[in-house]
Amino acid sequence: MSEPVLTARGVSIEYRTAPVVRAVRDVSLTLHRGEILGLAGESGCGKTTFAYGLTRLLKPPAVLTSGEIVFHDRGGEDIDVTALDGDALRAFRWDKVSMVFQGAMNSLNPVITVRAQIDDVLTTHRPGMPRAERAERAAELLRLVDVDPSRLDSYAHQLSGGMRQRVMIAMALALEPQVMIMDEPTTALDVVVQRGILREIMRLRERLGFAVVFITHDLPLLIEISDRIAVMLEGAIVELDTAENLYERPQHAYTQRLLESFPSLTGERGDFVRTGEAAGPVVRAPASDDQAAATPALEGTA
Repeated sequence: MSEPVLTARGVSIEYRTAPVVRAVRDVSLTLHRGEILGLAGESGCGKTTFAYGLTRLLKPPAVLTSGEIVFHDRGGEDIDVTALDGDALRAFRWDKVSMVFQGAMNSLNPVITVRAQIDDVLTTHRPGMPRAERAERAAELLRLVDVDPSRLDSYAHQLSGGMRQRVMIAMALALEPQVMIMDEPTTALDVVVQRGILREIMRLRERLGFAVVFITHDLPLLIEISDRIAVMLEGAIVELDTAENLYERPQHAYTQRLLESFPSLTGERGDFVRTGEAAGPVVRAPASDDQAAATPALEGTA
């Protein structure tokens, strides 16, 4: 395992409502440089709240009540994220840690173009960058995520769901962050587009070397793409292990139930293992390259 890039110790978050809701309970984990850490769990278990806590994006009535969040910068400096405020906090976001929010249509500004939104990130965080260089950087970012730079002059409603998600990923990569937090980035996308987005994430991770916290309730998907997986239940992490160990030897009863809850296209309900052992041998017709690429996503997310 490589050196750590982000460490959370004893993080607890409450929603100060009546009654008080303890959304995150004493969560500790370490994200290593260049790894993909999956964060799995049912809706309402605290996944997104924890991610917002890591980036200091919590809004009242949510309050970080205890814990320590430390970012280990590439230059060797340790940054206490909980102590940041004002300009220091703004500089930390996007530059050191970026976030791809759930629901790209809601995250993109509907009344300004893609070019203007990327330009806003660059002018805010790189005020000395010339206009021509910002324009070239915006085009480069879209090419990076396999979107034609002509789409820079498009509005969000003129893009497909997959394109909107790719634009959000491009914006998150604008300042070359060391950590990217992705909150269900493939929600509401069909399985073929989902597979394309996941391939882009894997390719960019290999090329640029950033670490990823990938949040989803889709455990089979995480098993395919993650190095390690943390399973969250009622605000606490109940199991944390490598993807292989969690798949082959789940320890917590909740993890076992999650694995059993996914039906299979080739076996008994709950048996999403691709061996087909539960239902006997499965004979498949030869598939084209495109069909073969899409099949794992279809089987893993059915």
